[in-house]
Amino acid sequence: MRFLHTADWHLGKLFGQRYQTEDQRYVLGELLSLAKDECVDAVVIAGDIFDRSVPPAEAVDLMSEVLARFAELRLPVLYIAGNHDSASRIDFGRTVLAKSRVYLAGHVRQGAAPVVLEDADGPVYVSLLPFASPLEVREAFGVESALTYDEAMALVVADARAQIPAGARSIAVAHAFLAGGVSSESERPLSVGGTDQVRPVHFTAYRYTALGHLHGPQRAGAETIRYSGSLLKYSFDEAAQRKGVIIVDMDKDGAVTQKFVPLTPRHDVRIVTGMMSELMSDGFDPLPHDDYVRVDLLDTDTILNAYEKLQAVYPNLFTLTRPNWRPKDADALAVQSHEEQKKKSDVTLFCEFFSDNTEQHEQLTDEQRQVVIDCFDEMERERREQA
Repeated sequence: MRFLHTADWHLGKLFGQRYQTEDQRYVLGELLSLAKDECVDAVVIAGDIFDRSVPPAEAVDLMSEVLARFAELRLPVLYIAGNHDSASRIDFGRTVLAKSRVYLAGHVRQGAAPVVLEDADGPVYVSLLPFASPLEVREAFGVESALTYDEAMALVVADARAQIPAGARSIAVAHAFLAGGVSSESERPLSVGGTDQVRPVHFTAYRYTALGHLHGPQRAGAETIRYSGSLLKYSFDEAAQRKGVIIVDMDKDGAVTQKFVPLTPRHDVRIVTGMMSELMSDGFDPLPHDDYVRVDLLDTDTILNAYEKLQAVYPNLFTLTRPNWRPKDADALAVQSHEEQKKKSDVTLFCEFFSDNTEQHEQLTDEQRQVVIDCFDEMERERREQA
């Protein structure tokens, strides 16, 4: 069995106030060609198909185009909802699409049957484990007590394993933050304030686990538990990452080998660093100047119209930073303070607000803080489903 593992397409993504649809269409063309050239037996997409719960029409059209292309190649496609997706919208047409070998899971369901793929050596059982908050898992499984993300995942995986014959070859497809993983700026936290990490040990019974959520390609506790990474670079802290897919081979005994295959984007995302005189000089930067660029300008002096001057060199200049410039005026300092505040979580901001507005600058108790976390997580859940 040979299959392609990809994740975190984020169709409809805004990056630098620009929709990435055409860049996504370009690189998905590469992915389709790769699937054909590598003669894969299936394609697995581990969540975050769309960037938000109500994606723009062009993003939905692109997904439809890609599924049609996979159908032309007679390839089964398996995908799950991630934390950016609407579970209900991902579930739309589930039964009908399965007849065309498009298998999907939006909502977590107790007792959900695995997808069974066949090759010359027999069946391979695939557990589709969509993103679900602990509250959603409690509702699906009829659990009254509170669950952590780790406990919720343990419950979901145990239920999924119960549907698979002992000794059978198996694959898990999940969207989660596994402990020890390296995150990126463009990932939305799974929980606003609680511990959202889960232990890799839950997946060791599977021959391979195809993960989504973390945007950097990486292993997660074992060689056969892996994140493929996102389709494209969606933030500048991902500039050094390679983006691509994983081609996985499973033999008749379930032994797995995999290889990472990079994809070449229409526009790379990169950081250019230098003095203004260097950046404006011919030959300083040999790479394509129409890439999506952040410039870190090293000059210490004020430079008038710096952005406009650099945009003449880099037409897709997204942002300009001044790491060595130290403004003294009050407005600039206020901007810096605002930037620091933006880095804080909603729960941290609420706790600070509570302390600032009580007579003795009281701190929330652990129990009160958990209530706040649960409220924010529930609001995030409602936002995903109703936005």
